[in-house]
Amino acid sequence: MRVLLKSLYRKRRKNESVAKYLMWITHLWLGLLSSSVVFVMCLTGCLYAFKNQISDFSNRDKIYISPGSGIAMNPDLIQAELLKQNKELTSLMIPDDKGKSYVVGYRENNLDKSTYYNQYTGQLLGQPNTSSAQFFEIVLDLHRNLMMGNAGRQVVGASVLMFCVLLISGLILWLPKKLKFLKQGLTVMFKAKFQRVNYDLHNTLGFYTFLILFFIAITGLYVTYPWVKNALIISMGGSSIDNLSKEKDSGDDAFGGLLEDMLQKQDEKKNLKDIPSASVDKILKLADYHLPYTAVTSIELPNKENPRYVVIKINKQNSLGIMFPDEVTFDKTGVFKTKELFSDKPLNKQFTALAKPLHTGEIMGLPSIILYFIVSLIGCSLPVTGFLIWWHRFRKMK
Repeated sequence: MRVLLKSLYRKRRKNESVAKYLMWITHLWLGLLSSSVVFVMCLTGCLYAFKNQISDFSNRDKIYISPGSGIAMNPDLIQAELLKQNKELTSLMIPDDKGKSYVVGYRENNLDKSTYYNQYTGQLLGQPNTSSAQFFEIVLDLHRNLMMGNAGRQVVGASVLMFCVLLISGLILWLPKKLKFLKQGLTVMFKAKFQRVNYDLHNTLGFYTFLILFFIAITGLYVTYPWVKNALIISMGGSSIDNLSKEKDSGDDAFGGLLEDMLQKQDEKKNLKDIPSASVDKILKLADYHLPYTAVTSIELPNKENPRYVVIKINKQNSLGIMFPDEVTFDKTGVFKTKELFSDKPLNKQFTALAKPLHTGEIMGLPSIILYFIVSLIGCSLPVTGFLIWWHRFRKMK
């Protein structure tokens, strides 16, 4: 027991600053406290990174189709074909790849369902295979709360907070005293003994992945803790959650537009109730006029909750290929109502809209997913290599 306690503490070295000494103590203690949880977080993050790709692979017989020399069916024709089968079209997702099937949402016997749809043959290809989805639900539950409900969520949140401190303290400890030692901190001496290789891997890989791991941790805390969400939103020029609630209660201008939009929708439900709906094809053409670019497009038809057509296009017209959602809405008759370009939103709303894909790495598609996978894998190694450094020290003392 005495040796164990001694391994958790050391005397300050000669010429070592108090700040760096405290950083070493903090890094060691927090690392040992959070290592197992951080390992699980990074491992489940690695597994979850390829969720969409694995799901697509398990449904490959329904997603990937041969366009041949055929022409895709008109959305209105798809709607008419579904009606013949007593299925009411509720939504449609049109990929930007001609070799992929549409995803059709429909209502049948008062139940909402979805299916893959061959737009060249009119064949219903079937509902998505849920076997991989069930696996990823378990992975996500582990990632969020260790499958322990709210108590686990707090443990995860505290561990991620510690991980943020570990990343910062690790960077400070990594900083070389002199410029001539910089190369040593950026390379791994693979020809050295195991302990030296392990030490180099911990330091060097931690440095190279610092920014992305810190960003992943912060976006994770954004979901877990309201005070982190508040801090990030305020830092980007937004209002705190508490202020928004007060403004809503007092009817301030911040919610004036929202209230007006709600009233307009109520009027539309009442005044346009018996008027025939505009065709889906017409709405999509109108959407292309307002959002003139080719992209993955989804359209939601009017329903009891929302009397408008809502069209969302995923805009990748930028140098990095980042996926920005643009939205345009029309009333039941096809009259233009609203247009929300992602580029026009304030920074805090942009971040709120992209918080999840920024955390998971989906923001730039497969390239960023691969990058996040590699970084998360390195994140898994940091608690292991860090523990081995401490274990070697403990055994030497013993």
